[in-house]
Amino acid sequence: MVMEHKHKARIMADFGKLLADKPIHVLDIPDEYKYMDAELVELLEQSVGTLLGI
Repeated sequence: MVMEHKHKARIMADFGKLLADKPIHVLDIPDEYKYMDAELVELLEQSVGTLLGI
């Protein structure tokens, strides 16, 4: 899981062969928050929880 499409592109550029058959989910959360920002943590919990079905 990545926050932005540019993160996915970077991972694919660096590790594309290893990840060819692996899904990379883009959470569409702007990477503009400070470390452990309460709003960011809440957004991540909601987005990741939805993808994981929890």
